[in-house]
Formats: sequence, C-alpha cells, structure tokens
Amino acid sequence: MCELANMRKAIGYTQTDMAKEFGISLQAYYRKEKGYTPFTDSEKVIFKNLVIKVFPSATIDSIFFAENAKKYKEG
Repeated sequence: MCELANMRKAIGYTQTDMAKEFGISLQAYYRKEKGYTPFTDSEKVIFKNLVIKVFPSATIDSIFFAENAKKYKEG
C-alpha cells in the first residue's frame, strides 16, 4: 500500500492525522496502510475525500483496487 502512503504524504497528513480522521488508533491505521488490515468502506470514502483536492481524478477503485495494489497479508 505504498501508494496510500504517498498520497497521504502529498496532502500533508501523518499517519496520526489519518488515524484521527478515521477515529482509530495510530496502530490500527498503520496496519491498514501496510495492508495487514482492510479499510472499511466508510474509511475508503474518507480517504478519497481527503485526497481529492490533490488528486482530482482519484476514485476509490484507483486508490484501493489498482492492479499493483498489495494483497492483504494473512494473519
């Protein structure tokens, strides 16, 4: 999920900032960004709405379901 980190950084947010936006712990956000835990549908919408100003053509599909997206790790 390196692309998610790049997008987050492009909008000037830290992982802590994103965790606050989602109402989750920093550790929970870290696990989502690294691909260990999936984002919920509502979190996907929040993420898209945060990055849309910098990435106007971004869609939920292009952000979360790109061909090169990392598959979630088991465990």
